[in-house]
Amino acid sequence: MVEVKLKPLFRMQCETGNGHTHIGPHPLGHQRRVVFVTGGEFDGKEMRGRILPGGGDFLTMRPDGGMHLDVRLVLETDRGELVYMTYIGRRNGPPEVMERYRTSSAVAYGEDYFRTIVQFETAAPRLARLNDILAIGAGYRTVEAAIYEIFEIL
Repeated sequence: MVEVKLKPLFRMQCETGNGHTHIGPHPLGHQRRVVFVTGGEFDGKEMRGRILPGGGDFLTMRPDGGMHLDVRLVLETDRGELVYMTYIGRRNGPPEVMERYRTSSAVAYGEDYFRTIVQFETAAPRLARLNDILAIGAGYRTVEAAIYEIFEIL
């Protein structure tokens, strides 16, 4: 098999406050929950800045406690460049850990499986290479925010 290498891109903190909506169950037995992103920040070697309010995580909550993430955010660098960031992901772990997610309590890194697959879109010439890469992320949850470490797949 080929070796896959990773390069750190940035650390990201997504603040959600108390903004979320439970849509309820749909015909397949899953629950839909929308968590609104109210802000945050990101910091890496190539770029740093803030997460603009208005993004969200459109979660599908499975009957077994697992979650499918579908997130859309707009990042604004400290140079004023805009980057549209989307990712899908999975969270799953022991029932007591997943219950802490549902109540927006802290979950330390490694207590569960929290991984994402990331894509970017930007018109910023300096960051144009982001349009052609895929990245992955690993995360955890504090009371205030979801924290992600994002890595470019080389």
